[in-house]
Amino acid sequence: MKALEQSLIPGGLLWFLCALCALAAAVPVAPALRSAVIKVTVNSTPCSVTCGLGLKVEELCEVTPGGEMKNCSLLHSLCLSSWICGLQHVLVPAGRPLRLSCLAPNLSGFGNHTYGYTWRRAPGLITTNDLLFQPFPNPQPTLSLAPATEAHAGTYRCDVQLRQTFKLVKRIYFGLKVIPRDLVDLSFQKSLTWAQKLVANLGQGSAGNGSGEGQQRFWEKGTFSEVVLGVGSGVVVGVLLSLLLCCCQWLCRRRAAQK
Repeated sequence: MKALEQSLIPGGLLWFLCALCALAAAVPVAPALRSAVIKVTVNSTPCSVTCGLGLKVEELCEVTPGGEMKNCSLLHSLCLSSWICGLQHVLVPAGRPLRLSCLAPNLSGFGNHTYGYTWRRAPGLITTNDLLFQPFPNPQPTLSLAPATEAHAGTYRCDVQLRQTFKLVKRIYFGLKVIPRDLVDLSFQKSLTWAQKLVANLGQGSAGNGSGEGQQRFWEKGTFSEVVLGVGSGVVVGVLLSLLLCCCQWLCRRRAAQK
């Protein structure tokens, strides 16, 4: 009985497909539809970003019923690969202005979409645990801290949503670390040795738009006095050595004359 049922099922399916094809062939198609031209995407670039909203370029062509492609054009459209952008670490000295942005400027006005922005903050922590975040009032796509202080340290989360559908299109975390100025000095120039400073200053003086600016920095940083001191010491030592050699020669000649 089971073998009979298994043999009837494929046969019935084949009969149904044949009947469906015959019905489709019997349905009249309007002449306008037979000559209709449709637009299809024949090529596309990857999304400009790996997370959040980005842009891609698509090539659209009209395809005739005969399979001919014509009137191709390029179209810029939005794309979304993944809405989770992960954690981005930010390091800034205390007292310096800081600006965090969660949406590219060229996307805010693209198309007919409007976006809503929700900021949350986990004070004093670098984390992605959403249970630790508190609401942070800022409806703008950018967050400005002018200036940044140690109290601003923590993790900031920004969510971007489409206002029309409330669809979440991007979530990014900013792990902010604020370094006190009296704790560490991030000045690269002060960490250089005397020889490295000399090479850097000479390079600044001979490059770009004239050597006046490089020479001014050279004088202001006291390097010139050190160079003069080194050169003067070398000259004095050379003179003393010359006098010592002259004295030795005079003594040798005097002894030779006495003999």
